[in-house]
Amino acid sequence: MFTGIIEAGGELIAVERDGSNLHFTLKSPISKELKIDQSLAHDGVCLTVVNQEGDTHVVTAIDETLRRTALSEWKPGRLVNLERAMQLGARLDGHIVQGHVDDVGVCTAVEPQDGSWLFSFSFNPRHAGLLVPKGSVCINGVSLTVVEPTKDTFQVAIIPYTYEHTNFGQLQPGMKVNLEFDILGKYILRQQQFARN
Repeated sequence: MFTGIIEAGGELIAVERDGSNLHFTLKSPISKELKIDQSLAHDGVCLTVVNQEGDTHVVTAIDETLRRTALSEWKPGRLVNLERAMQLGARLDGHIVQGHVDDVGVCTAVEPQDGSWLFSFSFNPRHAGLLVPKGSVCINGVSLTVVEPTKDTFQVAIIPYTYEHTNFGQLQPGMKVNLEFDILGKYILRQQQFARN
């Protein structure tokens, strides 16, 4: 379980293919504190640490994960948003994030707003019922507030701190992002679907 509050940025330094799997090696300020078998969100995707050495760690993404996320497009040099699992009793500063990506969205616009930025995204309209104005959404592991959702688009406003301390500063139109919708909304929608049957 995560909160969507990014702890650190990790630099992707190597990608190795192993059959249908990809092994990612990252260098980060928190890598030296990690343990093998520990869960860590990478751009919102919960992955298990399989190796740790010095200030680097390795995680593996299997075919199922690669098909459901934007990880297959990762290249060395990329900045990856990292968050360790939340601790019981800690403050929930973002919202409840599982690290289970629901879909891949696409950044369609980045508009400077005189001190902040407005990012626009397109997404699969089958998820339209999971976004509400001022509700929560997780983009590349970052807990954000939804602005102006439509059936297949929405926006988020990014403050300077988030822009500078996550990979939103590198996000450009046309780039894919990992989307996780609010778990509370998913439960409500699921119950409504069963109630209609």
